[in-house]
Amino acid sequence: MFPAPRWTALAAASIFALQACGGGGSSGPAPSPPPPPPPPPGNQAPVISSPSSVNITEGVTGTVYTLSATDPDGDTLTRELLSSGDAGVFSFNAATGVLSLGTALDFDAPQDANGDNIYEVTFRVSDGNGGQVTRTVQIRVQDAGGAAGMALARVGTGFSLPLFLEGIPGTDRVVVLEKGGRARVLNPDSGAIEGVDFIDLTGDVATAGEQGLVGIAFSPNFTTDRTVFVNLTNNSGNTEIRKYQTYTSNRLQLDPATQDVILTINQVDEFHNGGWLGFGNDGMLYLATGDGGGNDPNADQNGQDTGTLLGKILRIDPFGADAYPADNNRDYAIPAGNAFPGGAGGEAEIFAVGLRNPWRSSFDAQTGDLFIADVGQGAIEEINRMRPGDAGANYGWAQREGTQAYDGPDSPDYTPPVAEYGHGGGPTQGNSITGGYVYRGNIAPIRNHYVFADFESSNVWSVPVSSLVVGSTLPSSQFNRLNDDLVPDAGTLEQISSFGVDNSGQLYIVSLGGSIFRIEGAP
Repeated sequence: MFPAPRWTALAAASIFALQACGGGGSSGPAPSPPPPPPPPPGNQAPVISSPSSVNITEGVTGTVYTLSATDPDGDTLTRELLSSGDAGVFSFNAATGVLSLGTALDFDAPQDANGDNIYEVTFRVSDGNGGQVTRTVQIRVQDAGGAAGMALARVGTGFSLPLFLEGIPGTDRVVVLEKGGRARVLNPDSGAIEGVDFIDLTGDVATAGEQGLVGIAFSPNFTTDRTVFVNLTNNSGNTEIRKYQTYTSNRLQLDPATQDVILTINQVDEFHNGGWLGFGNDGMLYLATGDGGGNDPNADQNGQDTGTLLGKILRIDPFGADAYPADNNRDYAIPAGNAFPGGAGGEAEIFAVGLRNPWRSSFDAQTGDLFIADVGQGAIEEINRMRPGDAGANYGWAQREGTQAYDGPDSPDYTPPVAEYGHGGGPTQGNSITGGYVYRGNIAPIRNHYVFADFESSNVWSVPVSSLVVGSTLPSSQFNRLNDDLVPDAGTLEQISSFGVDNSGQLYIVSLGGSIFRIEGAP
């Protein structure tokens, strides 16, 4: 969760001068004739400098975008709006490059082809000498309700270093995980905390660095099998996945006597341990593990080492027949469809590789896609989108940090992040990403958006999930910053350690300082 030390990259520039000399006195041979002048350079294509996307608010008319282009050869340029996509909605002035609206757009009645309020138009710029370039631009229409559409309410306080929140199926309660080992039950409607913990593992949990009680997942059949899985750091400093059941008569309390350690992963350091686990639409249990970095200079390469479970997305079947009956540290089945069937070429649990320090992941139940927020080293924070069929995906660490080269040879086989942002203190910057959720509820400004944050800068953003496309990377200039909208009714929104959802799909924000907030519709 916490950022790595800063590293400054220095580049040196060298200037080379080419000198030519001729000579010979009157007694020497006649000088050679000068060489012919070089042929003129080939024609160069125009360059488009305007952005590939722009946000507008519903209800506006007039100019919405200006196509800017230059030609390296100084040729006169011709600008065209091609007829594909959503071009028919707009008017285009080829002389000025201005794209405009004569009739205002309505957020609640989208006219774009996909019906998602993202209008795509394609331009072509030509220089008359065979050089041309095209650019597809997204015009994103936002709800004019904006800030009036949501509010932030503090629904719980008094927690000690809370790290995660999850709804307890079949109830109106949520469970809040504290770093020190307590899992506490909160009624978010009243703010009351149950007098008896969901479970107290204080004596079992190491808490240095990024260790602690860090993850929880409820069985897809919890209402009948009462089964829960937790992710913690044991007193040896290793990751431990445990299975429990609640008491038959009380679904708000785990029975310690049912404890079963199903997986132990040896860690190399107290940092970059990951911690998230959750069930996919396929009923399998997924885990996000960090590379174990921090003070270990060799841990960087764990993300690419298929012989270790560190720096990976793992996928196991905790309800199937034990695939490792002789190994007390592995008690689960290996489902079909993982990256290395039968363990050929890598550990059988691995589904995807190339992660550094994934701090909070979540499934979008509508698509089945997993969104993975991976904390960067010294420059880039990233979001990866893993689809159900992406077994074997490689997200690049440590050869890449985000879309930038980092350490070692690059490869075209690496899957780039679907979004990234740089380090700093600006409105689209931070130093340690906290992953969130795709919100599918009724609060208009964030409906069908992925909502996430930065732990250090406390910036909260959203982006339309349709803009997060595998194979391309959304720049931070396209993030919607929500901080002005999410001013809490009590307390301070800072040090965001996690997001969470309850059983009705409401979205929560967890602050390490001890408060729980819920995003609500504006009164």
